[in-house]
Amino acid sequence: MSREQHIARTFVELADTLVEDFDVIDFLHQMTVRCQELLDVTDAAVFLAHPGPHLHSPAPCDPSPALQGVLEAARHEGPAVDAHQSALPVTPSSPADSAARWPQFTRQLQHAGYTLAIALPMRLRQSILGSLLLLRTGERPLNADDIALAQALADAATIGLLQARTIRQQHTVTEQLHTALQSRIAIEQAKGVLAARNNITLNQAFDALRHHARRRRILLSTVAREVIDSGFAPAVTRPQPGTSDSE
Repeated sequence: MSREQHIARTFVELADTLVEDFDVIDFLHQMTVRCQELLDVTDAAVFLAHPGPHLHSPAPCDPSPALQGVLEAARHEGPAVDAHQSALPVTPSSPADSAARWPQFTRQLQHAGYTLAIALPMRLRQSILGSLLLLRTGERPLNADDIALAQALADAATIGLLQARTIRQQHTVTEQLHTALQSRIAIEQAKGVLAARNNITLNQAFDALRHHARRRRILLSTVAREVIDSGFAPAVTRPQPGTSDSE
């Protein structure tokens, strides 16, 4: 397989997030593997924003102890944090430049045997999910073509993640709407059953359902299904003589 074919296949993989068994951790781990295969880097890691002050790294899934130390340091300081905060590529020109900007991170980086780290934001318009961290052991900085490809991969992964999140949210909303519709139908049916059974108005039937649900601290739809499915009869409060209860 040529490099061009490999790149094309990788973009197809990053776009394929609509499958039912989509696994975000596997997806991100596979992205780090493709970065190692396609770019002049030794290791790659993905950082995502998380509630709290720091990023967290779900990929790679199986970092070595040395790489794990770098990833932990990168959560607090370094190009991954800066790329996420600025939404811009962060590409130090040399180890000295890196040491001047992030002394603690660079010490951990060099202790693990790496010479340089760069990071690309994972962004789409106003949505910034995190950053892609690339680690090198060579003396030369990453060339411009590889940086451009790395940013394109980060952008594609961001689109895939946002697409998957949107689909999940849509499914959740659809399920909630479906549940609400079914509950309303059940309540209307239960009102009719109670009204016919007790010769009362629909408003009185609804009041009986609501009073029972509140007294038992259960959902109104649950009481309605008990009325429909098992013939349950909540207590009905009839209006006093001389009062009216219109539907």
